[in-house]
Amino acid sequence: MTTEPSAPSLPREPLGDPHLRRLIVGQGLAAVVDALFLVWLTLYVLELSEPGIATGLVLVAVALPRAALLLPAGVLVDRIGPARVTAGASWLRVAVLLALGALVTFTSPSVTTVALLAGTLGAADAAYFPAALAMLPAVVPTGKLSRANALVQGAESGGDLVGPAVAAGAIAAVGFEATLGGITAMAAVAAVALSTLVRVVRRGEGARDAAGADAADGERLSSARALGAGLRYAWHAPVVRGMLAAVALINIAVVGPVLVGGAVLADQRLGGAGSLGVVLSGFGVGSLAGSLMAGWRPPARRGWTVVGGVAAIGAGTAGLAAVGHVVAATAVASLVGLGSAFLGVVIVATLQERVPGHLLGRVLSLVVLATVAFDPFSYVIAGLLLPYGTTTLFLVCGSTVLACAGLVAASPAIRSLR
Repeated sequence: MTTEPSAPSLPREPLGDPHLRRLIVGQGLAAVVDALFLVWLTLYVLELSEPGIATGLVLVAVALPRAALLLPAGVLVDRIGPARVTAGASWLRVAVLLALGALVTFTSPSVTTVALLAGTLGAADAAYFPAALAMLPAVVPTGKLSRANALVQGAESGGDLVGPAVAAGAIAAVGFEATLGGITAMAAVAAVALSTLVRVVRRGEGARDAAGADAADGERLSSARALGAGLRYAWHAPVVRGMLAAVALINIAVVGPVLVGGAVLADQRLGGAGSLGVVLSGFGVGSLAGSLMAGWRPPARRGWTVVGGVAAIGAGTAGLAAVGHVVAATAVASLVGLGSAFLGVVIVATLQERVPGHLLGRVLSLVVLATVAFDPFSYVIAGLLLPYGTTTLFLVCGSTVLACAGLVAASPAIRSLR
């Protein structure tokens, strides 16, 4: 069943509607801002202090509020609407960046001050991510959700690919202050573009079916009950439960091994630590290609596509156990990136189409949580397995993901998806 709001009628061309163009520009720019700012923040903290605990403190200050507030933010999205939360979070991001820019330009801020502002930005992210995903079905017709998601995720992959070089180059050329000013300007353009969609989405929200509206009104009595309703729905819906489990397990079994194990692999077999950058670039190129492929050629049999995507990620991760040359490692990492991005577009578009509109923010907050919250566990697992060698690390983690593909294939609800 789907109860998402009706969307404006669009021409055949995916970017032919001005509302859709503003949405893609706004969310795409926001994704690029994220990539650039993370690099800027890391380099700036290194400028303030010696490498070590200070850098970790600031990055944790971003990550903790984001993870802790995601589920309450999902309730907020369903309660007051995804467009208003997206716009509000976007302007909060701009305000934090402006405040940070003023501090950097006119004072010498401490690491603690930077960490506090970074934490506020993490809180804004917690609201922005599920709201931005939930806003897409209110603007984009069902048949074009895959393309819209592909464009947004493609912008994110492109930002991750070129962000480090662009941010580092800009800092070297014009300094920290001017670079942060440029990032803030892009964030402001994104906020303006997304704010213009508030009225469009509010008109669409009036078309929700009566049952969905009644359920939403009933949940207004208690935020805790509203959150519980979202969690119960996700648990009892086989498609949602299976996809969330797959996303979480892939994140646990892949992120740590690729980053931590990849660094060791590069040093031991690929000619030195510098080759890790080449391998990770291959992952980024694969991610960009996977996003665009999923959008321009949406699969006819989504269920088996999800199975294939999980299997490709598992096979690629296990394949890293056998590589002995940087070219082979880059090709395998590209496969993992392609499968991850393709799978991400398919899963998000599927949930946007099938989850009732009054629960969409909560379900998508779970998707984001499954994507970002398990990184520490993944690093711990990589650390525990590394003493047994990179071959064991990649084989164990890749086999785990392949087993997950088998479990997904065993689910009739997912296999039958079209």
